[in-house]
Amino acid sequence: MKIFICDGTLDGFFTAVFGAFNISDCIITSNSEVQLSLDSEIVRIEADYTKSERVKTAINRADGEALADIAFVLRSCDSLKEQTAFEYIKALMKKKAPVKNAYNLPEVVDFNDILYMVTGEIHRLKGLLRFMESANGAFYAPYSPDNDITELLMPHFAERFKSERFVIHDLKRKIAGMYNGHEWIMGYAGEAEIYLSEYERTFETLWKKYYKSINVTERPHEKQMKGSMPVRYWKYLPEKKD
Repeated sequence: MKIFICDGTLDGFFTAVFGAFNISDCIITSNSEVQLSLDSEIVRIEADYTKSERVKTAINRADGEALADIAFVLRSCDSLKEQTAFEYIKALMKKKAPVKNAYNLPEVVDFNDILYMVTGEIHRLKGLLRFMESANGAFYAPYSPDNDITELLMPHFAERFKSERFVIHDLKRKIAGMYNGHEWIMGYAGEAEIYLSEYERTFETLWKKYYKSINVTERPHEKQMKGSMPVRYWKYLPEKKD
């Protein structure tokens, strides 16, 4: 079996697809620590723009929406995301037409499951991401999403806070999206020590008091909160902090 190990970029993945497409027994992954069988042959892929473009052109010819869906799937935390996307592409190329609704195909079901996981988290966090005002006036939102979605959230919040400076910090992956009121960029960001403004401290105190006042002991809100926001996000809620 050939195992194509790509670099985690879109062009790296599509280059691997170019090399693996006509091989019946192969795997594509970005995990360099993948478990190997005795008959495995490792093929390390370097992104090749020309090969990548040829694959993307073929995909786009079959389905104009597929490239965007594949890009979302490749941002997931699923360990089989590249292989799942590869199997989906093979199904797409075989039919030469959209297969997104072909639920009779297991590879399409697997692909859609991952796609919905990513888009679902993006949708939730557009409404649930919490920003804090720092002492220098910029807004800061720390979080640890399941999937690599910071770059996908930035256009939404840049449009929403057009004239504000803000940072969305993915603590798990140590990356951040930074917006200066005009344009945004992505960059590496390790640990951050943020000093809150006096307004933010006052607001957080008032919010905790409000939450405590409405949280009737006999009728706790935990069940409702779990329904609207998964527990793994709670550590970023002011009302859940000690």
